[in-house]
Amino acid sequence: MYKMPLAYNREKTAEIIPSMRWDGLENFTTWQNKGRAKLTELLGLPFNKCDDKFKIILQENKETFTETRFEFQSEEGFFVPCHFWSPKNASGLLPLVICLQGHSKGMHISLGRPKFPGDEETINGGDRDFAVRVIKEGYCALIMEQRCFGELGGTEKGPDCNVSTMAALLIGRTTIGERVWDLQRALDVTLNQFKGIDKNKIICMGNSGGGTTTFFASCLDLKINYSMPSSYFCSFDDCIGAMHHCTCNFVPNIRLYFDMGDMAGLIAPRPLVIISGKDDNIFPLPGVEKAFKEAQRMYAGVGAADNLKLVIGSGGHRFYADPGWKAMNKFI
Repeated sequence: MYKMPLAYNREKTAEIIPSMRWDGLENFTTWQNKGRAKLTELLGLPFNKCDDKFKIILQENKETFTETRFEFQSEEGFFVPCHFWSPKNASGLLPLVICLQGHSKGMHISLGRPKFPGDEETINGGDRDFAVRVIKEGYCALIMEQRCFGELGGTEKGPDCNVSTMAALLIGRTTIGERVWDLQRALDVTLNQFKGIDKNKIICMGNSGGGTTTFFASCLDLKINYSMPSSYFCSFDDCIGAMHHCTCNFVPNIRLYFDMGDMAGLIAPRPLVIISGKDDNIFPLPGVEKAFKEAQRMYAGVGAADNLKLVIGSGGHRFYADPGWKAMNKFI
């Protein structure tokens, strides 16, 4: 019987120690600078900055918050729709939470606004109405449509990533890189255009595909002070490299340099709350715990062990708002 290609590739992967793993001896800041440079290169970044052409589309007063829908130019000729929510009757500067929906039908999920059949179950069955919860916590929310989702390429059946991702790879780009770039530009625009935000309390959070963008953006952008990726953080060997995932998850060559636990060191010593479901079958808990152990080594190495938390939910592949926010709010 012949060995199957996946089994062979997994064996080859298991033999590889990431070449940029921190050895515990090199100056940590020096290692981080080199690591961020390599990760930026792997993602196909940076792109060319351009005039943001910020435009307000709609402003409304809701019962507990004010809402502004806006768009901006992320790359020349490419525009991104967003929503900004701010609690009513708030005083002083407030934290800003970047809310990133998962691999879904669009940002209306994060807004808690069902649009297509099945959306209500998606939202209510997994605490996925991120912006609604953020307002209840008393914070501002930035909700951004991610590329290939919703208004940026998705359909009522779901996201449409594959062809765009493959086309991007042909020219040295990645979908993760594109989403991270959009997030960074959206954050810049929001901080420039809206008042009342505490620039020292920027939180990024998301589930699944949103957790992916949260994690990579937090590795690269030091303006993000707190990070809460859900249903993503796991050893590459046990998730992305072990089973079917959408092509938007893949970054060529990344496992040669980093496993996910190594990348957590690019976030240290900033607070990092990792959320995982004990029964998540596409980001399995044993792989989560393996990557978390490596992350613990680096956080401890820089004297920030208390800034790293693992929250394990009681179910599967979803967000767990109550325990997640309980852990994050201790930092904020």
